[in-house]
Amino acid sequence: AFDQTVAKDSSLAVGYFQRGLVHLQLEMFEDALSDYHMAFHHLRQNPFIDYKQLGLRHILYAWEVLYSTAAVQCHLQQWQEARVTLEKAVVWRPERRTAILDLALERVQDHLFLEPMQVPLGELFRPRKKEVEQLDSKDFLGKPKVISSIIPNDEYIGFEPLRPQKQGFYEPSADALR
Repeated sequence: AFDQTVAKDSSLAVGYFQRGLVHLQLEMFEDALSDYHMAFHHLRQNPFIDYKQLGLRHILYAWEVLYSTAAVQCHLQQWQEARVTLEKAVVWRPERRTAILDLALERVQDHLFLEPMQVPLGELFRPRKKEVEQLDSKDFLGKPKVISSIIPNDEYIGFEPLRPQKQGFYEPSADALR
């Protein structure tokens, strides 16, 4: 599904980010590393991307992508690269609060694996309410109505102003008036 997602929108950073997590879980480390690099590249030097406009209540931060990249590098036994990546993540961390990154640097120094970041479970893309409301079918013609005429033997179908005029044809019979 993530392959199809990034094929349809090749600049969707969160698609690469989530596909990287799946590749990491499947122990496809080279593919995971490539996906995390693509996710960071598609952030385009922004510290974060807010996906609320697209219907995902999640903000993808650059430091999270770098942290997950370091997690993959640990699995590839690239401890020095993981340390450099985490140091780069410190720069991207908002307001420079780095407690989680300091702990990660200690784990990398001790050659311990890191758990990658991920979009919180249960967070799915949900289209905006306006878009969903327009999916309902609308009946523009309304319900059909049967209209009968008080004129006997009236078989005309069409609009009344276009009816051909005949003398005496429109006078109801005496039985119809009763």
